[in-house]
Amino acid sequence: MTFERDAKTLELPWPFTGREEELELVRRSVAGGRHGIVVTGPAGRGKTRLVTEAVRGTDCARVAATPETRELPFAAFAHLVPETASLHRAVQLLSGVRLLLVDDAHLLDDASAALVHQLAVHGRTRLLVVATDGARAPGAISRLWTGELLPRLALEPLPREETAQLLAAGVGGLEALTVNRLYRMCRGDLRLLRELVDAVREQGLLSQVPDSTEWEWRGPVPVTATVRERTAHLLDRTGPGERETLDRLAFGEPLPVDVGTLDLDALERLEADGLVHVDEQGTARLAHPLHAPVLRAAAGRLKTLRLARTPADCAAALETETAALARAIGETDVRAVSAPVGEWLLDEGIGIPARHAAVRARFARLRGELREAAAWAREGLRAAADDPACRLELALAAAQSGHPELAAPPAGPDAGKSVVPLSGSGTDRSAEPSPGSRTDRGDAPPARPSGAADSREVAGGSAVTWWAAARGDLDAALGTVGEDPYDAVRLGAPERSVGRLTGVFAEHAVALAHDDGPALDRAAQALEERGFLLFAAEAYAQAATSHRDPGAARTSRTRAVALARRCQGARTPALSGLVLGELTARQRQIVTLAAAGLSNRQIAEKLTLSIRTVGNHLYSAYARLGASDRDALPCLVELPEAQPA
Repeated sequence: MTFERDAKTLELPWPFTGREEELELVRRSVAGGRHGIVVTGPAGRGKTRLVTEAVRGTDCARVAATPETRELPFAAFAHLVPETASLHRAVQLLSGVRLLLVDDAHLLDDASAALVHQLAVHGRTRLLVVATDGARAPGAISRLWTGELLPRLALEPLPREETAQLLAAGVGGLEALTVNRLYRMCRGDLRLLRELVDAVREQGLLSQVPDSTEWEWRGPVPVTATVRERTAHLLDRTGPGERETLDRLAFGEPLPVDVGTLDLDALERLEADGLVHVDEQGTARLAHPLHAPVLRAAAGRLKTLRLARTPADCAAALETETAALARAIGETDVRAVSAPVGEWLLDEGIGIPARHAAVRARFARLRGELREAAAWAREGLRAAADDPACRLELALAAAQSGHPELAAPPAGPDAGKSVVPLSGSGTDRSAEPSPGSRTDRGDAPPARPSGAADSREVAGGSAVTWWAAARGDLDAALGTVGEDPYDAVRLGAPERSVGRLTGVFAEHAVALAHDDGPALDRAAQALEERGFLLFAAEAYAQAATSHRDPGAARTSRTRAVALARRCQGARTPALSGLVLGELTARQRQIVTLAAAGLSNRQIAEKLTLSIRTVGNHLYSAYARLGASDRDALPCLVELPEAQPA
């Protein structure tokens, strides 16, 4: 009974997710005739978890340094080296170890650091060394890579899509905008990520999205022990005017650099220390997204009353962000646009105007961020339940992701809540055309389609097209292509868009019409450079079937898969041929059985495998397919048959 009670509160590590290339690199570095590798990165980036996964199942000796034993000779090696051993004797004793993992090497005492260095020099022991960036390390350790004794892997932050996969595997059920918030705040700090998620759950800050199985986080940031540790350099600022400047930015960023608004002397010092960023327009904001909520949480009640802005104070800034996003769409360049005010309003749980939400949703959808697009559209429908632009974006994101449940509009107490006022926020607006539609001149389409098409007709036509495609009925889908000629290109019928597109979208259409693989590659690259990741993935996928050279076809296919993984579960006809081909034969077998409804236990019995092995294969398959759970598998398995590329 005691064990069962303890097991309920036992914290287990999240499944290892992502880092496939880094994992393979580390494994290769400690195999065969290699001498090893050094893995570095900031605290919390997952270095120890990566190397632990890399040596799983191998015969490996392990040592770990601690701050408390930094002055004791050979302290980390106490279980491997006698207390009275000399450096020469320690090298002799460890030369017979085939693989040695040294964790937190920056904390080693000088004798242990010299021992590791000598083992690297002699090269008989394969070394896997982990050290934290920014920490004072013994010279013998830093010379492992500066002296080129061992190669160095500087661990980059976990990408957004792999962070989403990690959260899906470790927690599950978080909606896209909550995932974005966690990703922005943690910036690859996986220790902080886990602690924040645990604190949000424990404090009851998660609420279920109406008519959905997903959960969202709005409201304050819990100031946990790791949060305090990561922001101590911020909270401890005592220079003249520094804390007041930080607090003003925390409650009102972005702010213009103005003598009457901010203390310029303090601002210069904060900028020099990397705590504040000032852009080319002379606008200042805090350098890290975690800093503002922490400073607000640390402020007293009177300071909060003095500095806190109201939703109405944000109207002008939100209008500017809406215009910037719309302008980027009109210029057919949807690379990331900074829009912190909208994100702040969302994070604080303040209503977003439908017009802003619709533009955010469209911007996200064009970038291939389909779950994010659906989430923004739902936010807009909470403010205006009948907004046609938000309904269109929700339907398109759902149809192109193969997740019809995303299209359910919000209901419940949040629907129709008060929102920030935004000028011109009426809901009877014409929808925008697809990117690259031929206009009077240039590449940029107008804000409204030419002609007098009603927004509901355009919305209905676009939604019908993609819902038909989602069902696998391409004939019906192509039969409904009207106001959005680029849809025909994406669906494989470029002849239906002749004379109706401009710029890179016209280039894509012409290349596909001529079945020209290299030209499709060039169009895909141009689309990717402009931020249209889903369109680029589709163009590369089409190129893969057009190339005469098998090597070029493989390259295009690899690029298509890499981009498709960043598109939050996109499932379109052009991508259908890529889906299961990315899996190993065993993974395809298990995914097919899981899609048919078999449980992990049933699959294990059928294939004579362990349940754990089946689970591991499914987790790997989710990562490769960009799926969050097994509910998406039936769609993935059926796509190649129903929707030929």
